Amino acid sequence: MKPRHVERTRRGPDPPPLSEAESVVLGALWDHGPGTVRQLNQVLGRRWAYTTLQTLLQRLEAKGCASRDTTEMAHVYRAAASRDELIRRRLKGLADELCGGVPAPLVLALVQGHRYSVDEIRRFRSLLDQIEERPTGPDASQLPGTGAGDA
Repeated sequence: MKPRHVERTRRGPDPPPLSEAESVVLGALWDHGPGTVRQLNQVLGRRWAYTTLQTLLQRLEAKGCASRDTTEMAHVYRAAASRDELIRRRLKGLADELCGGVPAPLVLALVQGHRYSVDEIRRFRSLLDQIEERPTGPDASQLPGTGAGDA
């Protein structure tokens, strides 16, 4: 059995933004799991030429959002960042850019004016309870899962 070799690209705190096409391809990796360029092209309804899709996957890899297994002739690509992880990183970058690194105005703007299910409200309350129970300090203004306060 060949040893498995997975090429990974270093993921920095602020990856470059994804293009619309890259987001579609990453969504296919999240929704359908790992695949070769040919398999992903089928899943995506042959939306792009083979070489175009290959380039998009290589860009995702360079941005730390995808990785590839090169042990077989046809490389297998997989998502290297979860949807939740990417959301946290993007929102943290947005808070840094628009709110001086303070997430509260961004969170309030996202929450205000929307209707939520009973389950979503329960999850919000649970999250707020967790935040209240945490000790105060330099990381106290961070929401769980956004970076500095996570262990």
